[in-house]
Formats: sequence, C-alpha cells, structure tokens
Amino acid sequence: MENNKGILLETGTNEFEIIEFSIGNNSYGINVAKVREIINLVPITQLPNAHPNVDGIFTLRGKIMPLLNLARCLSSEEKTDISKIIVSEMNGYFMGFKVDEVSRIHRISWKQMEAAPNISDADQVVGVVKMKNRLIILLDFEKILAEINPEISKKLAEIPVSTAELVAVRKTKKILIAEDSHMLRELLLNTLHTAGYNTIAAEDGQRAWDKLTAIVASGKPVADQIQLVITDIEMPQMDGHHLTKRIKEDRDLKELPVIIFSSLINPEMRRKGEALGAYAQITKPEIEQLISLVDRKIAMI
Repeated sequence: MENNKGILLETGTNEFEIIEFSIGNNSYGINVAKVREIINLVPITQLPNAHPNVDGIFTLRGKIMPLLNLARCLSSEEKTDISKIIVSEMNGYFMGFKVDEVSRIHRISWKQMEAAPNISDADQVVGVVKMKNRLIILLDFEKILAEINPEISKKLAEIPVSTAELVAVRKTKKILIAEDSHMLRELLLNTLHTAGYNTIAAEDGQRAWDKLTAIVASGKPVADQIQLVITDIEMPQMDGHHLTKRIKEDRDLKELPVIIFSSLINPEMRRKGEALGAYAQITKPEIEQLISLVDRKIAMI
C-alpha cells in the first residue's frame, strides 16, 4: 500500500483519493494520505485496562502500535472469518484499524462529498460520497483517535503563556477557521478565543471561501476585517489546499496569510502546502505551536 501514496501529484486540484473498505454491510472510506499500508491480521497482545475499542497492540516494522476495532467502535457486527488492518499515521500517531475487507482506491472530487446528516452518532462521520450503486461513508478518524487518546484533546486546549500586552493585541485580530470536524472546530474556536483572538468559523473550504468573497465584496480593505486563515486539508466541497490556492490567486486576498492545521502534514503534503503559498503548516493537535505562529505573524508587538 505504501507504493500507492503520492498518486495525486497535482496541487490544489480539489481532488483526493480514498481507500474503500467494508465493515458488515456498509462501505467506508479513508484518505489515501493517511494510510501507510494494509496488512493481514497479525498476532495481537492484549493490554490490561485498555480502551474497550482497542483490541491490543501489535508490532510492525519495529513500531509498536494499538489496534482499534472499528466494528466495535461503530457498534457494527464483527466478522470473524476475515479481517484486514489499515495501518495509519495521523496527528503524529501510528495506529492500526481492524476492518473486514479492503476493496479499491477511488479518485474523487471534494465536491462529490456531502456533509453528514444531522442524526444520532453522525459526529463520527465527516461526509458521505455517492457512488453509482452505494454510499461510501467517510469517518472522522481524528475524533475516533481522540476518544481513545485523551492526550490529543488535551493538546488542543493548551495555550502558550502570554503577557497582558499580547492578549490586548490579540483582541484586535480576527481569524477565519475552516474545519469540518465539529469536535475539533469547537475546541479550536474555544482555545483561540480563550487566548484572546476573535474568530469566525466555516464548516468546509467552500463556506470559508464564500465568507472571504463576502469580505471582498464589502468594499472595505481585507486586512482591516480579517488577518489570517487557519484551514484543515480534508473538508467537503472544497479542501484546504484548493482554498489556499484560490486565496493566493485572488488579487484582493493573496496577501492574507494561511496556516494549514491538519493531521495530514507529511513530507509530501508539506511540499504541496509550500507550493501553494501557505505561511506555515502545523500537525494536529499542536495548538500551542499554532498559536505561537499566529502570534508571530499577526500579533507581534
């Protein structure tokens, strides 16, 4: 599976690739950029007092990582006759996800991805992709990971030590946040607000772009209304790379600094972000580092 990474060489095309897998009778998807490889089930060592959704730990290429049982996490029926492990790297953590089967890779546009319906437990879903004869559900793997690793949520609430003078300057600055995960968006908004910044939020890149074009249409200088954009990469309708591309190609917005804050910041993604003109790129959940970079760019006194 490692050789499949990097298929998408273009930058800012608003397309992505997903690996389709199944649990029970449902089809799910995970971004190729999050996957290191796919392996058959290996021997698992159980850990005492582990999270109930974690089957145990296993070793792969010298790394010890947990194995999360996705069927149990999703309250779905488990198959016992066949299983695969999707080895993933997100937020700087390696983890295996136990699934029933892995089928194929699809290349699709973010515009084909619709937001999850507002129903019970839909917060585990970031979107749904309509295929010809079925739906593929894209899971919020960051939320799933945060539920078994509280350290992630803790880091999202960390604020660097600040002087009263710096906080006063922050209160004069406004930041647009584009993040589709409800949990992460609220954590990010609350933490930045606690630090002193004014914030506005968008649930995906398209809505963020709409807010920016409305600011331009107002006729007032952009720099007087908004000073910085923080964007995720994976989002319905328009991803963070395409959002960055449009900002940097726009005559009125090109000076607006963009920080990419994503679980997908690997060397390839970092090169793409740099090519698009991102001011900085930070791996979730390092919000203390994020705020320090924001301070350096728009709040230095």
